[in-house]
Amino acid sequence: MILQGLSPHPSSIFYYLKMVSLLLPNLSSPISRLTLLWRPSLQLTFKATSKFQLHNKSVKPEWFKSFSACNLPMVANDNLVVLGIETSCDDTAAAVVNSHGEILSQVISSQAELLARYGGVAPKMAEEAHALVIDQVVQEALDKANLTERDLTAVAVTIGPGLSLCLRIGVRKARKVAGSHNLPLVGVHHMEAHTLVARLVERELQFPFMALLVSGGHNLLILARDLGDYIQLGTTIDDAIGEAYDKTAKWLGLDLRRSGGPAVEELAREGDAKSVNFKVPMKQHKDCNFSYAGLKTQVRLAIEAKRINAEISLASASDEERQARADIAASFQRVAVLHLEEKCERAIEWALNIEPSINHLVVSGGVASNKYVRARLDEVVNRKGLKLVCPPPSLCTDNGVMVAWTGIEHFRLGRFDPPPPANELEDAVLDLRPRWPLGEEYAEGKSEARSMRTARMHPSLTSLIKASIKLESQSAI
Repeated sequence: MILQGLSPHPSSIFYYLKMVSLLLPNLSSPISRLTLLWRPSLQLTFKATSKFQLHNKSVKPEWFKSFSACNLPMVANDNLVVLGIETSCDDTAAAVVNSHGEILSQVISSQAELLARYGGVAPKMAEEAHALVIDQVVQEALDKANLTERDLTAVAVTIGPGLSLCLRIGVRKARKVAGSHNLPLVGVHHMEAHTLVARLVERELQFPFMALLVSGGHNLLILARDLGDYIQLGTTIDDAIGEAYDKTAKWLGLDLRRSGGPAVEELAREGDAKSVNFKVPMKQHKDCNFSYAGLKTQVRLAIEAKRINAEISLASASDEERQARADIAASFQRVAVLHLEEKCERAIEWALNIEPSINHLVVSGGVASNKYVRARLDEVVNRKGLKLVCPPPSLCTDNGVMVAWTGIEHFRLGRFDPPPPANELEDAVLDLRPRWPLGEEYAEGKSEARSMRTARMHPSLTSLIKASIKLESQSAI
């Protein structure tokens, strides 16, 4: 994630990165994550000489020689072991996964107490909490896997999107581990990791497929055409559904130590889902984008009308007030999820027009742990003749497993950085991508409101990979 020693000579790997940045002028410098530098058919293996070799030697490019000095570990391509590190928001997570899909360890340090104290994520407090536990979390992940750093093939780490202060902690730790033990580094897109973990759970899940990614900070409908090739069918123009759940929980005086989503879901079971007539957002918009800011306002006004005091905990509320809170929770959840259902139905129609062979809808992200959400979306996909794929709840929320597995998927195609310097300075500039789109926006799904919010945004992962493919094909001529 740090660009060093940039050579102007075309034989240098960094020359290609420089050219990608020229093709994509909006990309902030430095650019360092190596995108597609080999075609998928050119599978990577490591020989006893500790030098890279390709199965298809006839197309070996000149810049390939620059990796010979890396002295990377000797490992077969079908026996990869990757450490994944995730610190994009409020959980410090690490895991070790192998290329057979075995989860060798998984460790998560929650910031639930901080969430309850501040009523949400406080970036500076979250950063400090990450810094306090990151070493312990990573070491525990290695210990539980009965491995040391020497047994690893590579280190994968989330570099975006997320909170810059939090991303920095994970990236620094990953670079320290990789640099100290001469390991390649894979920079991972957080939302792609949420998508691809479904391929770890459902090993028969093949491209193309659809995915709905729902969390505290994201609402994303994508068509996954291939690894690193995504079309964005819809996204939120303001707040995500997870944010709406969290605010509703806070205003209803619920216990946030479990996070807002589970608290609202549990209380909603006691309520009448049609008692409060909340309006479904964006009914007049015939696209696949989401909006939850207006629904949040409706919930806040309903709570004020019922004179619910959030300072009084649910356990201390009278039976009448508890019922009022439950009715609001149930009514909110019904409309919030109905909004998901309507947009998903339209997105499935769009996706089938583009890729008629689609058979699966993946639903992942923290909100995908919600049983009501899963049940409602299962009805949607059944009506459309698809199959719903949901990772288990432990793999829906932020975790190191999804990062490690995504690292493995990309590593197989040669998409990784060489080992960072072992003695890297603490104040080195890191490649962090807090605002980093996953896919290219579908023409029919473009939102004028959303397009105004592109300042300081990196080019999408998909566009970076396509650009590097173009450069590779040009260099082969």
